[in-house]
Amino acid sequence: MFAVIETGGKQYKVEKGLKLRVEKLDFEVGAEVGIDKVLMITNEDDVKIGKPYLEGARVTATVQSQGRGEKVRIVKFRRRKHSRTQMGHRQSYTELLIGDIVAG
Repeated sequence: MFAVIETGGKQYKVEKGLKLRVEKLDFEVGAEVGIDKVLMITNEDDVKIGKPYLEGARVTATVQSQGRGEKVRIVKFRRRKHSRTQMGHRQSYTELLIGDIVAG
């Protein structure tokens, strides 16, 4: 059984026991998170697709950790103009452990 969920503007294919890094969610480590934006659930031959979300469907997950990803360097360089700009960015994330998938 797996489901397709939406969180942080992205879609993820999840199944029970999967560890997943998503955009930062404001929850403490060890907290239980319920995700209601379920787009699709499949169980062997039975496939349910939402329009856009499934009514009553829910995926529960436990927050494993909060952190920040690797630094991404941004360099803008304009030749012959004496212009160079450097920046860096580290994206925050939340690591989830997927628990139950409820079809509703």
